[in-house]
This record gives sequence, structure tokens and C-alpha cells, in this order.
Amino acid sequence: MLAGERVALARLMTLVENRTLALPAIMSRLHPHTGRAHLIGITGPPGAGKSTLADRLVAHLRRTGRRVGVVAVDPSSPFSGGAVLGDRIRMQDHFLDAGVFIRSLSTRGSHGGLPRAARDVVRLLDAFGMDTIVVETVGVGQTELDVMRLADTILVVLVPEAGDAVQVMKAGLLEIADVFVVNKADRDGAMRMVTDLQQMLHLRPAAGWSVPVLATQAAHDVGIAEVVVELARHREVAAADPRRAGRDQARRAEELVDVLDEALRRRLEAGLGAARDGLAGLVAAVRAGTVDPYTAALRILGEPATLAGLVGLGAAAGDGGPT
Repeated sequence: MLAGERVALARLMTLVENRTLALPAIMSRLHPHTGRAHLIGITGPPGAGKSTLADRLVAHLRRTGRRVGVVAVDPSSPFSGGAVLGDRIRMQDHFLDAGVFIRSLSTRGSHGGLPRAARDVVRLLDAFGMDTIVVETVGVGQTELDVMRLADTILVVLVPEAGDAVQVMKAGLLEIADVFVVNKADRDGAMRMVTDLQQMLHLRPAAGWSVPVLATQAAHDVGIAEVVVELARHREVAAADPRRAGRDQARRAEELVDVLDEALRRRLEAGLGAARDGLAGLVAAVRAGTVDPYTAALRILGEPATLAGLVGLGAAAGDGGPT
């Protein structure tokens, strides 16, 4: 993959998405090759035209010679776990472009707008040499804001019929947006929404970046060039912000917690499923409803040796460290 083989990149993405046991080794080896791409997160309510806007952005970025990766997230079926990968259909004009790589992901039960694999897929694209990586979330609600922990620049897409200003504030979109786009601006109420957003943004604390509100018609390629300009301008301003180092450090610490959470959860589920280390009776009691989960959890946490056996840490004296 580091040599530029697209098939190798696709295979690594599959391993990452399936959360293979080789994931830590893969990401560790790629770490020195990451950190160069501009990560743009596109979020907003369902039906706002995020995919069409992303498609137009890719076209404009390619005209400037930038290599672009796209991570498009689609909701997954609660029954099969699969997803209708509609973003690939909308972006089919870029399939034959060697400077574009598109990967669709399903949420796989995630409630934050992005699956766990999204961050690692972004890292693969970064290591592959993409200059810009566009991450399009599923339609977000009031809690689905994982994109703010991943992207360098967050573009929030709204449409005139998305609701009043209060709904935008309830969804938390006002706080996370670096650029606002009112798409489908040929519809009634578009300019009023632009004005309302501008007025609301005046209520935000003063900062080094003044959030622009742009009107677009992505389906007709109207206003996209202005969006590209603002995205590039935000990257320059953010790079010069003295607080950026602190935010990057906090983001890395959050990622460590996420990685630990996933690894420990996997080990706990495996240990409880096997009902080993004398836990068979306790697990059976929880399943039968005679012991509540909180009591059982406290009992396990109160026995370090049992807990260590579940997660494979080996807490016995003189054990020699992790197993």
C-alpha cells in the first residue's frame, strides 16, 4: 500500500473494517506515514444533499491537482448489518480517476454518525498519500457528532426545510461547524436561513475563525468553488492557532481511551461468553434474572484476579506482566 498499490489499500481497509486481530500491528506500522492530509468532515440532517455536495467538492479539488480520499458512511440494517451504499452510486463519475479513492462504510450499530473503523480507514488513506480526505457521516441527530473528534474542518450542510434555528442549536451543529452550507438554495426560505445562522453565530464566543455561511446548489454546481476556498482558508487559520497543539493532544488521548475500550470490551465479552474463572454460576444467575447486572459487575470488579483473568492482564503477584 505504501508503494501506491490500490488493491493493497482496499484489502487493508477490509481488514480494518472487520476489526482483525492484526489491526494494532497494521496501524502501528502506518503511524509514521500519517498526519499530512486535510480531513474534512461533512455532516448534517438526512436529505440535506451531503453526498452530492461531497461529489462536487471532490471534482473541484481534483481540478487543483489534489488527491482525494472519500469515506462515505451509510446506515446499516439492524437485521443483516449490511448497508445500501448509495454514495458510491452518486460518486460514480470518479471511479476511473486514479487520484480518487472512495470507500463506503456501514455504521455497524454505531450511534455517533461514524463506525469505529472510520478513523482507521482515514489513517490508511492518509498513509496512502491522499492530500484531502472527505468523511461524510450518516444523517445526524442530536447526539451523533463523532465527526468533530476526527476531522480538521467540519462542514455542516443544512437545507431550508430542515427546521428553525432552535433545531440547529438543539442538534449541537452550531458549536461544531467550521463552515455552514445552506444547500438547495433555490428553494423558498434559503436566504432567511442564511441570515438566521449568521445572527446565531454572533452569539458564539469570539474566536480566531469567523464561521462563514454559504448558499449552494450542489446539484447544479453552484457555490461549490466558494466552499473550497473557505475550507482551505480554515485549514490555514487552524494551523496558525496556538491552541491547536492542545486540541491535538486531547484528541490523541481520547483515541487511546477508545482503543482501550474496544480491546477490553472484546476480551470481556469473550471471557464472559466462556464463563470461565468460576464465573459460570454468576453469569447464569444474571441470565436467569436472579442477580442484577450491577451486583454481578461489582462482584467481578471486587475480585482483581477474576477481572484480570477476564481481560487477560494476569494480576497475580509475580505474573510478569500482560499475557
